[in-house]
Amino acid sequence: MFPLDEWEKNPPNAVMEKLISEIEIHCTAAGMSPPRLLREAINASWSTWDAWKGGVSTPTMKIVDRTRAYMAAHPPALPIAPPADEDAA
Repeated sequence: MFPLDEWEKNPPNAVMEKLISEIEIHCTAAGMSPPRLLREAINASWSTWDAWKGGVSTPTMKIVDRTRAYMAAHPPALPIAPPADEDAA
């Protein structure tokens, strides 16, 4: 069971926003589109990315793990810059 204190620290929408950000950063550095990455990583339909971004659907943790494993196994040629800390501004 998911601990409630973790739920409050990381609400589901924040977790999804983090995943979307990770995918966008990876794809920008790799020169590919997010739908292409999902197609190659998890054999997703071309509309999956739009559904995730639009909040219409969300992946299971198994799909999240497979997506992250794919990105780790296929690093972009250029190094990925960490996301800018919004609080540092």
